[in-house]
Amino acid sequence: MGDGHFDLQALNKTLQLLHHFIKLDVRFIDSEDQVAIQLVDHQLPAVIQSVGRAYPELQGIVQGLSPTSCFYYINEVGLEYLAVGVWREQTYCGFVLAGPFLSSIPNADFISDVIVKSNLPISERKQLQSFYQSLSFMSSNDSNMMGDFIVNLCAHPHADSQLVSPAIIPPVLRKEEQESQIAESISVIELRYRYEKEMMDAVARGHTEEIRRITAEIGSHFNLPDRIPESPIRSTKNLLITLNTLCRIAAEKGGLHPVYVHNISEKFSITIERSTNLPQLKKLTAVIIEEYCEAVHVYSTKSYSSIVKNAVNHIDLNLQKPLTLQQIAAHIHVNASHLSRKFKQDVGINLIDYINLKRVEASKIYLLRGNIPITEIAFMVGFNDLNYFARVFKKCTAMTPSQYILANR
Repeated sequence: MGDGHFDLQALNKTLQLLHHFIKLDVRFIDSEDQVAIQLVDHQLPAVIQSVGRAYPELQGIVQGLSPTSCFYYINEVGLEYLAVGVWREQTYCGFVLAGPFLSSIPNADFISDVIVKSNLPISERKQLQSFYQSLSFMSSNDSNMMGDFIVNLCAHPHADSQLVSPAIIPPVLRKEEQESQIAESISVIELRYRYEKEMMDAVARGHTEEIRRITAEIGSHFNLPDRIPESPIRSTKNLLITLNTLCRIAAEKGGLHPVYVHNISEKFSITIERSTNLPQLKKLTAVIIEEYCEAVHVYSTKSYSSIVKNAVNHIDLNLQKPLTLQQIAAHIHVNASHLSRKFKQDVGINLIDYINLKRVEASKIYLLRGNIPITEIAFMVGFNDLNYFARVFKKCTAMTPSQYILANR
């Protein structure tokens, strides 16, 4: 790769700095299309093709540009990247790829377009939505400045800095002051932990209104002092990481399927770390708690028997596929008649009605887009007959799909 003067270890140090400051995944792809350095915080969802397929194409483009150029690349699923060539003594060595990021906020329409254009399974909507929402948002000016930064950083060999700091003076802790602080704080701490327990119990039960009541009642009790006074952003991030973990545990306790728990937790872990200001971080507290709570409310199977719980999880994760009582029973290794009885007993409706209801709810998202044919939507959510889809939709909503579109314009 390149010539004998190229120092991969030095470039790795440069990319470590780049990764730390720009908060994006960073890779170095050598001139033979091999990933020689990879600094990645999260993986692409399995249903999205790897960016590695584009390496040969990007290689040819970047190598043909000047050493001070930055190539802006958008792939077929709307993920955006910056690619910068690495040159040493006029010899091309490969390119640095930073991303993915987005230049627009990914709303429901964006995710729907990705699913439709890339023919992805509708059951992956929640995972895809969590993934895209976790990505950094950059304006055109941001990406231009980022390109300049990467070009200048990668144009020169790495030089290690020498950190010089003054001697550390240990703080003086007086026993009387410590005892006074403990006495003053103990009641506040006890109150805070009581509210924390109530909050997590409400998350586990999926009680959104209870969450809002507790939040309003808490007031200033959750305004914790900075544990790292010189870095309030880091202090707030640490507290939010703890909150994310507590909510994850509460949601699992509340019967939320591990797939949903993982997707929500992963999304917020990345969002927390990539947030750059205190107002944005402060808003995340309520968002994290309410999203876990709502997910438990919608998807929890805690009150169901293990047989029905397995059936519901299989249905929710495979809506776009053919689903029958016999197929589901075979998948979870139970008798079909027994499953049918238990499902009606636990859920209150029969299994086929549950499947149809879930598919109708999923179809509403795409019907509101207005630019996808109803026939295509029917197939996307698992119906193989348009007339049957229309009948089921009307049974569930008292409207035909066309009437639903008109009523929600």
